[in-house]
Amino acid sequence: MENRALSKARGRAEKKSGKLGFKKAWQRYWALYLMLLVIVAYYLVFHYTPIAMGVMMAFKDVKLGMSIMDAPWVGWENFAYVVQDPEILRVVGNTLILSCMRLFWGFWPPIVLAIMIFDLTSAAYKRVCQTIVYIPYFFSWVVVYGVVFAFFSGNGMINNVLNALGFGKQEFLMNAGAFRWLLVGSQVWKGVGWGTILYFAAMTGVNPELYEAAKLDGAGPIQRTRVVTLPAMMPVITFSLIMSLGQILNNDFEQVLLFYNSAVYSVGDIIETWVYRVGLGKMQYSVGSAVSLLKAIIGMGLILVANSFSRKVTGRGMW
Repeated sequence: MENRALSKARGRAEKKSGKLGFKKAWQRYWALYLMLLVIVAYYLVFHYTPIAMGVMMAFKDVKLGMSIMDAPWVGWENFAYVVQDPEILRVVGNTLILSCMRLFWGFWPPIVLAIMIFDLTSAAYKRVCQTIVYIPYFFSWVVVYGVVFAFFSGNGMINNVLNALGFGKQEFLMNAGAFRWLLVGSQVWKGVGWGTILYFAAMTGVNPELYEAAKLDGAGPIQRTRVVTLPAMMPVITFSLIMSLGQILNNDFEQVLLFYNSAVYSVGDIIETWVYRVGLGKMQYSVGSAVSLLKAIIGMGLILVANSFSRKVTGRGMW
C-alpha cells in the first residue's frame, strides 16, 4: 500500500512538474532517443575522437609513415621546442597585432551596417542592399586576392590614379607597413555583410511599438538607435565579442598565405604559417599539434575570463 501510494504521489509530482522518469520517457520517445544516439555517435567519431588523437599526438613524436598509437611518448619535448624556438616571439607578436586589428576593425562595422540597412524604409531596397553586402562572403580568398591585386599592385588602379596625380607609384603589396592593413581591409570587406545576419535577427525581434513610442516622445533616428536598437542587440554583441576574444590567436591562414611574400615576411609570419612551415615543411607533425593544443587552451581560457567579466560588469554572458 505504501509503495503504491508513493508511486501515485511520484506520478502526481511528475505531472505537476512536467517531467518524466527515464523509463517512461524511453517508452514514450524511444524513436527520438535512437535518432539522438546517431547524432551523438557522429560527433564522437568525427569530432571528439580527432580532438583526443590530436591531444595525444602533441605528447608523442609522430613521424611520416608512423601511426599515432605506435609513436613514442616524448612528454613535454614538443612544447619545449615551441617555447625555445628563436622565431616564436616574433611570430606570436605578429599574430597578436594582426588579431587585435582584426578584432577592432572587424567587430563594429557589421553592427553599424546592420543598423543602417534595418532603418531603410523601402523593403525592396533593403533586400537589394542585403544581397549586395552578402555576395563578397562567398568569394574564395583567391578571388579576393585577385581583386586586391587589381587595385593595389604596381600597375593597379590605385597606382594608376596616384601616378596620374603626380604622386608616383607605391608598391603596396611589397610594403610591410601596408601589408596588415590590406589583410584587415580585405577581410572586413569580405565578411562585413555576412556578420550582419545575427544583428538583423536581434533587431527583427524588437517590438515595433517601442520605435513608435520613441517617435512620439520626439526621439530621432540616432536616439532611437541608442535607447531601443542597441539594448536589443546587446546579448548578440556580447556573444560575438566573447567568441572573438576566444579566437584572438587564430588568423585566416589561407588569406595570409596568399597575400604575404618575402618583402613582408617580418610582419606577415604568424602562428599558422609557422606551423605550416615547421609541421609540414620539416615534417614535425607533433610540434604542430602541440601549438594547436596551446592555442585551444589559451582561447578557452580567454572565453571563460571574458564571459565572467561580462557577467560581472554588464550582467550578460554566454552562460
